[in-house]
Amino acid sequence: QVQLVESGGGLVQPGGSLRLSCVASGIIFATHDMAWYRQAPGKERELVATISKGGFEAYTESVKGRFTISRDNAKNTLYLQMNTLKPEDTAVYYCNGRRYDSGRWYTNWGQGAQVIVSS
Repeated sequence: QVQLVESGGGLVQPGGSLRLSCVASGIIFATHDMAWYRQAPGKERELVATISKGGFEAYTESVKGRFTISRDNAKNTLYLQMNTLKPEDTAVYYCNGRRYDSGRWYTNWGQGAQVIVSS
């Protein structure tokens, strides 16, 4: 059974930092492209950052220079270091993993971690 379990969310003041973690089980983590998405209240889910199985990183414009995505294949863990947090970063953050095999994408999601940025 595939599981992606996020942790590290919480309440933080503007300008603060948090690190999210996502531990994967039931998949060969190193073969998956991984990503973080977020969904704010009343808004659609949006892509925040991606890291390919080869380690290539990409970010949505609003988090460039503040967020860093990384992975530790030995620990089957994905990270999102979030610095200089802003109230508009408030959202539920979801871990996503996918791989392409035999003509289709296989995608898995975590349950989400709440991040609230507020004074």
